[in-house]
Amino acid sequence: MATAASPSGNNSLQAARAAKNDEFYTQMNDVSNELRHYRAFFKGKVVYCNCDDPEWSSFYKYFQLNFELLGLAKLITTHFSLEGKPAYALELTAGDAEPLIRKIEGNGDFRSEESVALLKEADVVVTNPPFSLFREYVAQLIDHGKSFLIMGNNNAITYKEIFKLIKENKMWLGFHANKTMEFQLSPSYTKWDRVDELGRKFGKVPAISWFTNIPHSKRNEEIILFRQYKGNETAYPKYDNYEAIEVSRVADIPADFHGAMGVPITFLDKYNPAQFEILGAMTTTKVEGYNFGYPYVEGKKVYARVIIKKRREE
Repeated sequence: MATAASPSGNNSLQAARAAKNDEFYTQMNDVSNELRHYRAFFKGKVVYCNCDDPEWSSFYKYFQLNFELLGLAKLITTHFSLEGKPAYALELTAGDAEPLIRKIEGNGDFRSEESVALLKEADVVVTNPPFSLFREYVAQLIDHGKSFLIMGNNNAITYKEIFKLIKENKMWLGFHANKTMEFQLSPSYTKWDRVDELGRKFGKVPAISWFTNIPHSKRNEEIILFRQYKGNETAYPKYDNYEAIEVSRVADIPADFHGAMGVPITFLDKYNPAQFEILGAMTTTKVEGYNFGYPYVEGKKVYARVIIKKRREE
């Protein structure tokens, strides 16, 4: 396997990801590793991949290859064109041997009138949307009442619009979250992490999560608590500016404490709404009604925290 001649650095790749959203391609193994946890959900559904070029998209290829296995009713994908080339939609319906190619007058942007019309027809949306438009993209899905399984940067949790949905259990993290993922890049990229034997460029991007409103088994798992607050109070100092204790690691959540606790945002990867209640957040983002100010302990600023409380006795 060939190695990269021009290493990129994650910051450069993330900047490129924001500027050229259509040129980072999710790999098939990442798609299949996540989607296998939702197999039964897709039966009889109309699936829409609305940020995907079918010539490249692993999302479209996954659903096309597994159309009958999943029992899909229909698969729709729209090609987004930035270069003035004709955009189009592909529609594969149960019982058809080949997909129908439908011409699109615009460029295939997910906000276009034609794309919104296709969205209304769909039951569930699965794709890797533009990270720079993540708030707007999610808002559209919520406004239209759609089920979804999408990718985004884990820091999106701190966006006030996204955190509100998570707190209200209208959106949660998927089976895999906060992972460094490798994407295939367009040949035009001048920064990359490696090149394979076929000359394809790949770049790694950290803190990638799946976001969804589809139930999955991991969401029902409870965190096993074994730490004790009583007798170890000094290990759990209170915040200067909010009545809650600081828990710097999810593994250190005490089993015998029943008040408010501040935990890292990585807690949401293990969040079970039957075990814990989310009270709010302590971040720099102004989350209306849910933000309690950035956390300080003994005058020292600590990282952003999610404020939680246990729902029942362990």
